[in-house]
This record gives sequence, structure tokens and C-alpha cells, in this order.
Amino acid sequence: MRIQKVTYLILISFLLVISSCKEDKKVVDSTDEQLKPNIIIIYADDLGYGEMGAYGATELKTPNLDKLANGGMRFTNGFASSATCTPSRYALMTGVYPWRNKNAKILPGTAPLIIDTAQPTIPKMLKKQGYYTGIVGKWHLGLGSGNVNWNERIAPGPNEVGFDYSHILAATQDRVPTVYIENGKVVNLDPNDPIEVSYEKNFDGEPTGLDNPELLKMKWHHGHNNSIVNGIPRIGFMKGGEAAKWVDEDMADYFLADAQAYVKKHKSEPFFLYYALQQPHVPRTPNARFVGSSGMGPRGDVIVEADWMIGEFVKTLEAEGLLENTLIIFSSDNGPVVNDGYYDDSEEKLGNHTPAGILRGGKYSLFEAGTRVPFFTYWKGKINPGVSDAMVSQIDLFTSLASLVGSDESTTDSQELLDAFLGKNDVGRSELVVEATSRTAFRKGDWAMIPPYNGPAINKYVNIELGNDKEYQLYNLKEDIEQQKNLAQSNPDKLQEMITSYEKIRGVGDEKIAPLELK
Repeated sequence: MRIQKVTYLILISFLLVISSCKEDKKVVDSTDEQLKPNIIIIYADDLGYGEMGAYGATELKTPNLDKLANGGMRFTNGFASSATCTPSRYALMTGVYPWRNKNAKILPGTAPLIIDTAQPTIPKMLKKQGYYTGIVGKWHLGLGSGNVNWNERIAPGPNEVGFDYSHILAATQDRVPTVYIENGKVVNLDPNDPIEVSYEKNFDGEPTGLDNPELLKMKWHHGHNNSIVNGIPRIGFMKGGEAAKWVDEDMADYFLADAQAYVKKHKSEPFFLYYALQQPHVPRTPNARFVGSSGMGPRGDVIVEADWMIGEFVKTLEAEGLLENTLIIFSSDNGPVVNDGYYDDSEEKLGNHTPAGILRGGKYSLFEAGTRVPFFTYWKGKINPGVSDAMVSQIDLFTSLASLVGSDESTTDSQELLDAFLGKNDVGRSELVVEATSRTAFRKGDWAMIPPYNGPAINKYVNIELGNDKEYQLYNLKEDIEQQKNLAQSNPDKLQEMITSYEKIRGVGDEKIAPLELK
């Protein structure tokens, strides 16, 4: 009887220990959930490789960006997927090469959503892992299904592809509609003054930049001569919505305030924020506080403005105790452009500043400056300061972030480079297809190959070399980062190796564009 009682007591003690372990495991699991890092992607618009002090700029001061870049992992070989905005944003969100989607091109403000609502996206993936997801700023991936009624809730849009919260401008600052849209609804819309938008023809009686130059405070140079809003001529025609129209000079402050409010509201849960800046895209409209701050005219001033906004945003993260558990990723959607549609002294006051740095080309170009952009990661106490030459692409953020949060989701095009992004190694991708306005080129190791393309060598409006040539171009970037010496004829074996590798990804002939297939 005594033996049975002792055995019983031992059994009870064992069960209590097991129960205690389970409770401890619950606490550990709960703590792990709370410690999932917040993830913030800050995305500039048309910021070139040479625009920051951390990347060699001497004429333009960017102290807040430099502090982050020099305090984290700064990539010298970081790429956007495309030399224009919409394709790069598509690739960033989906982890898919934009040339797989024929609609992933620069979009008008009335374009339908180009991300399939069944398609995996970064915010969708993170939502499954317990994240609250938000976008503040520029969208430019289309809205609705093709016939948007701007006076009702607009869908599908960011909220239908994974964002719990969205506060955006539909396309670009130079395109109509010139209104903010929060969770699918136009902000401050007066139902008695409905919005009408067209990219085909003007509305009766509405002034335009072409016909009414006397109403302009900013003159158009090329392509920006339609509806006038806030004294600035735009691309496209718009009528109505007067109370909802933004004031360009206040846009940076407007989105900063919302980004700050977002992190304060969701600081007690893991959150993802895509903070998409509008600078330095045209029209460059710095707030009065920043006018003249750069000495380079409005283009330089809005870069100084953007740097200040980021500094204030980081102060908010610090004040809320979030910096030690927040991964910040900064990059730009494509390379730089100086004169891009308005007379704004961007060329006259450029001085010794070189937006592309040591690189050739710029926005719209297949040369290196079209897609090689500022790219750094910052995580206080987790990423040691350093510089990495690893080749990384914004396409790789999908699978790498999935790995970070414990998801097994991936895409064919997105590579898992988490250790490179966290500075644990310098192993990047070995090859990459880059794009510029439906043309593609190839990077592999230290080499760049551009296939033959018809068309002008230079975009005469923006004075940027496009990379078009009737012959193949081959450059050794390690020895010739400025891409001045074409080695295609002198190194035929390397050229053939590059062509073969490129065609394995890009396709040949009728299979030139491999379609996107949803699974």
C-alpha cells in the first residue's frame, strides 16, 4: 500500500512538472510572438545612386539617411527590378519579375489594379504571420477593375492585396486624380462636387496647362500640360473634387504624420509599414521650410525635405521604443532623372552634383544607373554597420522576409538572401534580369550584358542614355563600372555565356516573356 502511494505521488509530481513545462512553453511562444520584428520599407521615388552622402554625394546633404545607411548594411550592388516606377513596385510587392506581367508598365491614374487579388504579396504573407500591414504614400499599381467611380469606395486596391490599412495617392504626383485615398475612399470628398477623371479628353470649360499658361505657377517642359491643380499642370484631365484636392507643398508632412500615427497605433503588435515617399519625383514642390535648403533648386530641396522626414520618422520609432525591434529597409524605385517634365531649375542649378554617381544612364535606361540604386538595411543592435558588395534585388525581399518571420512562402524569382540583408554574410544572387520600358538586360557576377535594341540612343526629353544599340553590349563592371568599354566583340565566349544564361530566364523567340502563373 505504501509503495502504491509513493508511486502515485511520483506520478502526480511528474504530471505537475510536465504541466509546468507546457505553461513555460506557452510563455516562450507568447514572448516570441511579441518579439517578431516590425518591418518597415521606405521607398524613394527617382532617387539616384549618387544622391546620398553615404553613396558619395558631396554637394547634397542627407544626414538622416546617412546615419541609417552607415549604421546598418549598405549595399553597393543593390537593384530595383526596373528603371521605371510601376514595374519596380510590382516586383517589390510580389517577388515576381515585372516582365512576366504585360500590364506592369508605367500606368495612368485610371489604370486597373495590376496585382491579381489571388497573387501572393509581402503584406499577405506577413498577415498570415500575425502582422498588421499598412501602406502610406505612393501606390501606382492601379485601382479598381478599369472603370473607377472616384465618388464611391474604390476596389480592388491595396486593401484587397494584403494591406489592412492604406492611405495613398493613386499614381504619381504629376497625374490626376490629385486626391488622397484612405482605405479605398477619397479623403474629404464633397458628394455635391463629384470627381470625374479622363486620360482621353478634357471636360468642357476646364483650363489646361496648354491653353491657360497664365494660370500656372510651374511651367511644363514636356508632356505635363493637361488639367491644372494648385497652379501645376498635370498628366490627364480631372473635374470636381475641389475640397479633396491635395496641396502639393504639404504632401510630405501629410504622409509623415500618418506614418508616425500608424506606428504609434500599432506598436503593441508586430506591424509592417510600406512608407512610399513621393520625392524627388516631379512636380518637385518642397514645403516653404525647405525652399532654398539645397542650393540646387526644387529637386535638391525635396531630397533635403525627404531626408528630414525620415529623420523625424526615426525619432518617432525611437521615442516609442521600437528601434531595437524594427527592421528598416530603404531603397529607390529606379535611377535618377533631372529634367522630367517641368521647368524647375533642376538642370541649371545641378552644379557639381551627379545624381547617378559614377554610374552611366539613369531612369528609363538599361545602363547601370537605371536600376542600381541606394539600398540599405538598418536594425539597431541586430545589424552591424558595414558595406556589402553582394548583388541583391528588391525582388528578393519577399522570400527573405518570409524566412525572417518563419513563413515558407516563396516565388520562383525571389531568392532567400536573409543573411545578406542582415549582414551575416555577403552572399547575394549570382544573376539578375533588369528592365527598362519593356526592354531587358542581364547582370551576372561582375558582368553586364545588354541585347541589341532599335530605338534612339538618348531620350531627348530627359537627356538620358537609354542603352539602345544595334549590337550586343558587354561590360566588365569590376574593371569598368562606368560602362565605357564594350567587350562584346573582344570577348565572344563570355558574351555567349551571358546570352545563354539570360535566355534560360527570359526565354527565346515566342517564349520571350514567360507568363506569370498563379498557383
